[in-house]
Amino acid sequence: MKQYRVLLYYKYVHIENPEEFASQHLAFCKEIGLKGRILVAEEGINGTVSGTVEQTDEYIKNMKADSRFSDIVFKVDEAEGHAFKKMHVRPRKEVVTLRLEDDVNPNETTGKYLEPKEFYEAMQDEDAVIIDARNDYEYDLGHFKGAIRPDIKAFRELPEWIRENKEQLEGKKILTYCTGGIRCEKFSGWLVNEGFEDVSQLHGGIVTYGKDPEVQGRLWDGQCYVFDERISVPVNQVEHVIVGKDYFTGEPCERYVNCANPECNKQILCSEENEHKYLRGCTHECRVHPRNLYVKEHELTPPIIEEKLKAIGEEYSLESV
Repeated sequence: MKQYRVLLYYKYVHIENPEEFASQHLAFCKEIGLKGRILVAEEGINGTVSGTVEQTDEYIKNMKADSRFSDIVFKVDEAEGHAFKKMHVRPRKEVVTLRLEDDVNPNETTGKYLEPKEFYEAMQDEDAVIIDARNDYEYDLGHFKGAIRPDIKAFRELPEWIRENKEQLEGKKILTYCTGGIRCEKFSGWLVNEGFEDVSQLHGGIVTYGKDPEVQGRLWDGQCYVFDERISVPVNQVEHVIVGKDYFTGEPCERYVNCANPECNKQILCSEENEHKYLRGCTHECRVHPRNLYVKEHELTPPIIEEKLKAIGEEYSLESV
């Protein structure tokens, strides 16, 4: 048993004063030594935190002592150390940003919950359509076999994408999934309100599916993207298939980096070799950008930059910077 753990959780429940709650909760988390990221809104709480077994036990005990969170489900991963550098608790208008004109209350309207085995069986129905409710870069690292990849950069873009592609879904059994389940709570409810009649969601999300002792993550390819220092976690316990492709070469890759240009910061799958070869820049403009962090980290001089760019068929001059 490892000494550290990562907790992933959410709860849609009314919180009277999110700002006050966030301030007090931040103080408590720091007091017991947790690190992580927690969002608080009037509609509920959504968090991922890391700490020692003792610290996370204390946090769980404290949360469950609050009647609002007494039935909250914590998804627990063992870890070698903290999965975050700092502790943040921030008040927000929503715990997941969907920005609907008519908001959805998952406690009133949501899709049918399917446990891992039920979801596994449902995915094999020829009338089923599997929708990944995450962002494109999450899908690219790993996804369920046959799942649709919505062309979206942020969750709030998903409803518009659905409306533009509605013909793919009409008359189908819709299955939705996301990392821990919180996005699907709202998304599946929105689908129901849009008139889709057969809507189900993976209860507990991908994280729960991968830990199920019977299913063992089958029908999942790749890794699951997570929003902490780990970047990704395994899901399929039976067979690991790499679906990620290196941004530059298209070769199998599961290593995410951020573009070194802070004004871009695009996440790209990239081998360590290609990170050095392309100065961790996703385009020529990012490679020669005056704020390129890779250049600063490695203290590259203009002659070295010029030599590296020449090796990949690009020119470099002070005028281009």
